[in-house]
Amino acid sequence: MSILSYLHVVLTTRLAELRRDGERGDSPVPTAVIIAGLVAVAVAVTALALAKANSWMGGIPDHPGGGTGPGPGTGEGAGG
Repeated sequence: MSILSYLHVVLTTRLAELRRDGERGDSPVPTAVIIAGLVAVAVAVTALALAKANSWMGGIPDHPGGGTGPGPGTGEGAGG
């Protein structure tokens, strides 16, 4: 028996088994739609959190020294 004949028989038999079984579970389409909806909600929540964080960070006043000097504990008289 050639490999093509064997594959044809196996595929035909498997398809016949699947057709006989009436309850094969849920279609993958509703699952994909649910996942896409959850991803959209996650993206919206992330964008909202990012906007809120940027707004909050924008409201913090700048350091009066400009931030160019040495940090705490690095100047003269630092312990160590």
